[in-house]
Amino acid sequence: MFRKNEGTIDRILRVVIGVALLIGFLVAPAEAGYRPWLLIGIIPLATGLIGWCPAYSIFGIKTCRMKES
Repeated sequence: MFRKNEGTIDRILRVVIGVALLIGFLVAPAEAGYRPWLLIGIIPLATGLIGWCPAYSIFGIKTCRMKES
């Protein structure tokens, strides 16, 4: 479907950061004003799991190794 444009380290960091933010959402007090902002962790988690970042595509960035033909 989409060409991967994220390298292994990039993907691992995105998944770790995404999971950390979502765990923060779950453990933050309900009355905390910043709590909804922690849901932003869905984005790095999803892009890390898929291996494709739309922003990277727009700007032509690739952190994955290219196969030589």
